[in-house]
Amino acid sequence: MSNLNLVHNDSQYPGSHEDYYTQLSERIANHTARIAVIGQGYVGLPLAAEFCHAGFRVTGIDIDKERVRTLNRGVSLTPDVSDTTLLALRTAGYYEASWDFSVLKSSDVILICVPTPLRKSKDPDISYVLATVEQVVKHLCPGQLIILESTTYPGTTEELLLPMFEARAYVAGEDVFVAFSPERIDPGNKQFTVKDIPKITGGVTPACTRLAALFYRQIVSKVVEVSSPRVAELAKLYENVFRSVNIALANEFSLMCRQLGVSSREVIDAAASKPFGFMPFYPGPGIGGHCIPIDPAYLAWKMKFSNYQARFIPLAEEINQSMPGHVVDLVSEALNARKRCLNGANVLAIGVAYKRGVGDIRESPALQIMDSLMKLGVNISYSDPHVAKIVLGGKDFSSVEVDATVIKATDCVLILTDHQEFDYQAMLVHASLIVDTRGATRALTGGNAQIISL
Repeated sequence: MSNLNLVHNDSQYPGSHEDYYTQLSERIANHTARIAVIGQGYVGLPLAAEFCHAGFRVTGIDIDKERVRTLNRGVSLTPDVSDTTLLALRTAGYYEASWDFSVLKSSDVILICVPTPLRKSKDPDISYVLATVEQVVKHLCPGQLIILESTTYPGTTEELLLPMFEARAYVAGEDVFVAFSPERIDPGNKQFTVKDIPKITGGVTPACTRLAALFYRQIVSKVVEVSSPRVAELAKLYENVFRSVNIALANEFSLMCRQLGVSSREVIDAAASKPFGFMPFYPGPGIGGHCIPIDPAYLAWKMKFSNYQARFIPLAEEINQSMPGHVVDLVSEALNARKRCLNGANVLAIGVAYKRGVGDIRESPALQIMDSLMKLGVNISYSDPHVAKIVLGGKDFSSVEVDATVIKATDCVLILTDHQEFDYQAMLVHASLIVDTRGATRALTGGNAQIISL
């Protein structure tokens, strides 16, 4: 693999600690710094593309060789970077993907954007981060800026990463510069893209913070400098704890409203008319993706070492994880009310991705709901314009095209992900029963379908 002819010129770094900082600052400011972004998924690729747009030469590193080949053909694998955009960056020589970590030797700035999932025990799995940092240390050169963007527990940057650099006799803030800046990308969000979202930066020294802030100011208008990596790490966790807790509140509120015979969404919309002191969150079939189901557990796990038991976090998790079961119950009750047995019923799931506009099925509640229905004897099928195939219960499924014939042959249309590509009005016209977990049909009128909503 070629590496954009990246050649680290040691003569630009004469050896003085002050010169390392000054020279790298100048290279960042005049956009001649070479950037390596490790991890080319939903976070790393849009970030790499944004720096390319700013005029930097970027190498995207990924251990998945097929992904690297696909990216180098100009084919994007995320909704936030189009094929046209990626191909243009490749053709202009600003972007290249590689699986060769030796590229790091000739990079000025190294961004780490690798997955941080949970183990089955609910403990943080930072094995991808550690394996990546081992490669960074192996190819480390003086005068480099290394920034971790992967979501993790507070203390990771200073307690795990920093000692690995210090073992090579590098001094942070003098020989190398180390910081944490949490990724805040919302896949598929056209209103708030990488350049629209403020970046938080916390370095292990003030010099590290300033350098990281300077770097991100090349692509975003606002950078929030905080006092340490730990603060930056906690900020990202708190963002998603906030969302998890408020989604759980909305989910439980929907259960209460159902008991009281009113629409939870109507109540929430009414409350949202207040211009201060309120932020609307809406109920759904459960939580999914790589942030909300995972990030709060990182904080709860860390607090156990301080003999502190988080309370809101596990309660929110309990409520949110109960929603797929609630949806299954709604389908069963709705069919039963129509004198249709759940066993043998034909149910069409609309959307299987964890959110609108993306093809990401990680932690998607739709899969859990579909699997539960299958185990109860339901003949399940699905449609999702962003997810061509899935495997469920050891069985292969392919997305079906939704038309009048398919809808009429279905006992229940189950809306799990409200992609904009679907014709919900047609569903109202041709379906007999719709269970809508996303409020996709709420503003529509006409048709003969019975609609059950959260």
